[in-house]
Amino acid sequence: MKTIGLLGGMSWESTAEYYRLLNRLTRERLGGLHSAECVLYSVDFAEIERLQTAGRWQEAGEVLAGAAKALEAAGAELLLICTNTMHKVADQVAAATSVPLLHLADATAAAVRSAGVRRVALLGTAFTMEQDFYKDRLAAGGLEVLVPDEEGRRTVHRVIYEELCAGVVREESRAAYREIIRGLVAAGAEGVVLGCTEIELLVGAEDSPVPVFPTARLHAEAAVELALRG
Repeated sequence: MKTIGLLGGMSWESTAEYYRLLNRLTRERLGGLHSAECVLYSVDFAEIERLQTAGRWQEAGEVLAGAAKALEAAGAELLLICTNTMHKVADQVAAATSVPLLHLADATAAAVRSAGVRRVALLGTAFTMEQDFYKDRLAAGGLEVLVPDEEGRRTVHRVIYEELCAGVVREESRAAYREIIRGLVAAGAEGVVLGCTEIELLVGAEDSPVPVFPTARLHAEAAVELALRG
C-alpha cells in the first residue's frame, strides 16, 4: 500500500474524521487488522484562519507547501489536503513536491457523476461557496453548482467556524442547514455536496430529500483505491 500523506489540522476535527475513514476503508478492503499506511502534518488552524480572513492566500499556500515537503520527506507517496477550502492553494501545494496530489473536488465530481446527478447544491465555508476555485473545478467535472443565498451562506459559514470546528454540534444549527438544503432543492438541486468536512459532523443523508455527497468520505475512498494499487 502506498503511504498517504495528510495535510491536516484545518480543523483537527476534520483531520480526525479523515484518519478514521482512511483506516476503516482500508480494513474493509483488506480485512483483519489492516490499517492505512499514512503520515500526518497537522498545522495550527488559527494561523491558517488568520491568513484566510486577511486574504493572504499566497502565504497560506506557502505554509501548506512546506508541510507537503515535510510529508514527502517522511515517505508520503500520495497527498491529501484534508479540507475543502484550502484547495484554493492546491496548485501551489502540488508544485512544491513530486508527490501526486489527489484533488478533493475531482474525487467528488466523479462520485456525483457516477450517481447520475448533474446539478448540485454546494455547502461549505464562504470562501468555498463564493469564490470560483472550487465551483469551477466541479463545473469542469461536468456539474452545475448552486449555492445558498447571502443569508444562507452566512449561516453555513458561521456554524462551521464558530461551532463545528470547535466540536460543537447543535440541533438548531442542524435545523437551519435542513432549511437551507430544502430551499436549494426547491431551486433545482438534485444532490447536495457537503463541501466542508466538518459539515459531515452535523448533517447527512437523513437531513436531505436528495442524495448527499460527503466530500471527506469520497476523498478518502478515492485515496484508498489509489493507495492500494501500489
